[in-house]
Amino acid sequence: MKSYLSPSILSADFGNLTKSIKSAEDAGAEYIHFDMMDGTFVPNISFGTPIIQAVRKDLKSFFDVHMMVQEPGRYIDDVAKAGADGITIHQEACIHLDRTVNQIKEHGLKAGVALNPATPVETLDCILPMLDLVLIMTVNPGFGGQKFIPYTLDKVRLLKEKADALNLNLNIGVDGGVTLDNISSIKAAGANFFIAGSAVFKPADRIADNVRAFNELLKD
Repeated sequence: MKSYLSPSILSADFGNLTKSIKSAEDAGAEYIHFDMMDGTFVPNISFGTPIIQAVRKDLKSFFDVHMMVQEPGRYIDDVAKAGADGITIHQEACIHLDRTVNQIKEHGLKAGVALNPATPVETLDCILPMLDLVLIMTVNPGFGGQKFIPYTLDKVRLLKEKADALNLNLNIGVDGGVTLDNISSIKAAGANFFIAGSAVFKPADRIADNVRAFNELLKD
């Protein structure tokens, strides 16, 4: 499968948000990652649908919305209307995961499920064929700039084995601590979808160069 970079705006300059995203997009970023945090599921608050809606009209990239929100089903309709192209929810945040995945799909959007570092891959066995993306959290979610947790690579390898055994066209993503130094080894483990924040948006005058450097390493 083709590999993709999805820069996370959590590390972008919010005073110049559209400009920052446009720099990444023009340099070859086909996806843009939006981290919604509610201060309950994770110990931080980021932004809601108004930010997505505000930048949607000026951008053409795929809006990849990661909902780090308790019971995200309450907000799926609003996120879809704001301009999301795909929504990723957390297995740990949903009482009725199957129902929430179907709610995303009813809007015609790509559906993903994220797993925290200590959550086993096996928890998704029943719904794996329904998903477009499984996002392995390679840090504990809630803050940007954390270091990659090494044991999460074993989860990537196991997920790749499961997807191949079922002949699934499943994107396997990683989120947290992804850098130019480790992305090749993560890709070798079986991932093809990479979230990077600080490594893309900092420093602000190097965004385009950073995107091009990542994409060069992701060439098949």
